[in-house]
Amino acid sequence: MSQVFIPEGYVPALNLYDTQRAIGTIKRLFADTLCASLDLHRVSAPLFLESSTGLNDDLSGVERKVAFGIRDTGTEAEVVQSLAKWKRQALKEYDFRVGKGLYTDMNAIRRDEELDNLHSIYVDQWDWEKVIRLEDRNVDYLKRVVNSIVTAVCATEMSMHALFPQLAKMPLHTSEVTFITSQELLDLYPDLSAKERENAFVKEHGTTFLMQIGGDLTNGEPHDNRAPDYDDWTLNGDILFWNDTLQCSYELSSMGIRVSPESLDRQLTLANCNERRDLPFHKALLNGELPYTIGGGIGQSRLCMLLLGSAHIGEVQASVWDAETRKKCAEAGIPLL
Repeated sequence: MSQVFIPEGYVPALNLYDTQRAIGTIKRLFADTLCASLDLHRVSAPLFLESSTGLNDDLSGVERKVAFGIRDTGTEAEVVQSLAKWKRQALKEYDFRVGKGLYTDMNAIRRDEELDNLHSIYVDQWDWEKVIRLEDRNVDYLKRVVNSIVTAVCATEMSMHALFPQLAKMPLHTSEVTFITSQELLDLYPDLSAKERENAFVKEHGTTFLMQIGGDLTNGEPHDNRAPDYDDWTLNGDILFWNDTLQCSYELSSMGIRVSPESLDRQLTLANCNERRDLPFHKALLNGELPYTIGGGIGQSRLCMLLLGSAHIGEVQASVWDAETRKKCAEAGIPLL
């Protein structure tokens, strides 16, 4: 069922040709700025992984993976949903040192995604991961990295306004980040749903990093579900911007300091996922064989959509949409790629 929303009076800022030029420009500018800020180096990433490795991410834990059998190996593979665990293992295998990191252009299929203005079954993002020290596993270090990412976003946005004067009518996003925990957000708005709380806060405060997502709050529920085996739920969060076109809070990145052996042990128990302890990745992590890291994913189509003021993610990526969505967008003059 279509969940598309058409903002009143919406007209794309750029025509189709200029949109394609702008998408390429955003991706080049932001990747270069991000790499310089965080000392990242590009690596090649898999499109699919063997199911038995435990390296594919489970997201909230309920999404069905796209899987298929490989004739010549006799094994089953899964199309990636994200690369949080794979990146951590890659850092060890590539022998990255403390302070250095990797990024990759990650393409995924999330077949159970609910389709709307912001969500597609096709996911493209910059997946990045960086080796840190044990003593870097703290909130101050997390905040510094968040500020670096937001600064890269805002620098890219300013460049786009200079290169494409048609975008100048859109307000620039603030690089000043407001930090708040999911429990503090609940305390502020106890009668609102999780999404309503985000909308209310980000509308008032602008660019926000919402911290500590995954564990239960005082209302007995997590702010949002998170898999137990990549982010440390006490040292993670979402980067949120205010989307002026859609008038809502807009998640650009989910990220965090990754689980230590101790926090993985705790979170597997809390999530009732103890069977994962026998998977190769989880065994290595519990045995202290993998480096301490911080990482996340930054949506490529999400960033393009935000900086171009697009009303629908289909304006900046080619995917599959239901007939009702295509009909509504066509009637509103919104071209879907």
